[in-house]
Amino acid sequence: MSNKTILATCYAVNPYKGSEDGMGWNFINQIVRFNKVIAITRENNQQAIEKFMAENPNEKYKNITFLYFDLPYWMRFWKKGSRGAMLYYYMWQLGIVGFIKKQNLHFDIAHNVNFHNDWTPSFLYKLEKPMVWGPIGHHPIIPKHYLKPYSIKYLIKDRITWLVKKMFWNLSFSLKKTVKNADHILCMNTGVSSVLNLKNKSFSIQPSVATEDFFEGEITKKEGFKIISVGRFVPLKGFDLTLNSFIKFINSISISERENCHLTLVGTGPEKESYKKIIAENKAEKYVEIIEWIDRKELMKLYKNAAVFLFPSHEGAGMVVAEALSFGLPVICLNNEGPGEFVTTNCGFAVPQLDYNNTISELNKALQKLYFDRELLYKMSLEARKQFEENFTWNSRGEHLKNIYKKL
Repeated sequence: MSNKTILATCYAVNPYKGSEDGMGWNFINQIVRFNKVIAITRENNQQAIEKFMAENPNEKYKNITFLYFDLPYWMRFWKKGSRGAMLYYYMWQLGIVGFIKKQNLHFDIAHNVNFHNDWTPSFLYKLEKPMVWGPIGHHPIIPKHYLKPYSIKYLIKDRITWLVKKMFWNLSFSLKKTVKNADHILCMNTGVSSVLNLKNKSFSIQPSVATEDFFEGEITKKEGFKIISVGRFVPLKGFDLTLNSFIKFINSISISERENCHLTLVGTGPEKESYKKIIAENKAEKYVEIIEWIDRKELMKLYKNAAVFLFPSHEGAGMVVAEALSFGLPVICLNNEGPGEFVTTNCGFAVPQLDYNNTISELNKALQKLYFDRELLYKMSLEARKQFEENFTWNSRGEHLKNIYKKL
């Protein structure tokens, strides 16, 4: 055990949830492998954390001190679920500095862990200790032609959000101070280092997403050709591209061969009806099924039985990519600042962002290559698993953090 104590502020922590909440919990557990942790999170996470620790006793909990902080009710009554989350998060960040000073805590390094993106400042530098910031997220702007099939409101929202971000990048004094005072910045993708201009800073680029390893056994050659995609049904996730490229693929093979091919979409959201319409208009009901959110154990079974993960998402990350790789699924995605940076030519296809129809053609070509060349599919499956083991396990994140803390 090293003798450093890390003060980790994690806005979202819930051992029972995935995504941002699960990430907070896993980061704390990785830090405590090598150091002591004082973890500060929101009060609404207390019940889940204490319940989980009581149900899963572990020696390491002795080295974690949880503190819970929220702004007084009159400062947050207007926050409902995700509505107002960003503004509240900003205020929470501001308020936490005074809370920490009042507690009279002894620690060596302050680490602002999760819920971050590259346009919201952190104020932990005011504690005047070495500071680690991140992983910091960055969602690239969605190319206009990919939003064509959707209501104009999505394009307007995406562009307004981009303007707000640009204002922060260019004008926020607090953000500039955060960058200047951070001793190390963890970047989720290359987008972060370019918009924050980190040329002379200590930073590392590593996907923020990682996943537990649910895969058992070894990678085998698959019967049939099952394709899976997972996520919320919103334009950001690119399910229209998933469906259209799969339909193009189905139409390119003989009717007898189609019997072996199947696409499963797991998720739900505001665009569900428009996706059902694409399926119906192309008479593809026989080959495509939509499953609403399911239990994680069930989802893991679907990954295990699939051959390919098709994920032409426009976002800067994607927890599901890590999950798919862990089951040895080659990933087909877009070559963007998100999954495109972590899917290598060995373990999948990152297709160029061309105009709408050509993008669909390229995704279809990738499906065809894997369908017709079973050796390639098997080879890529083995490489996908290897990519997961080297870059997407939680333990690999823990080792990375240990090295950063050591240098400070």
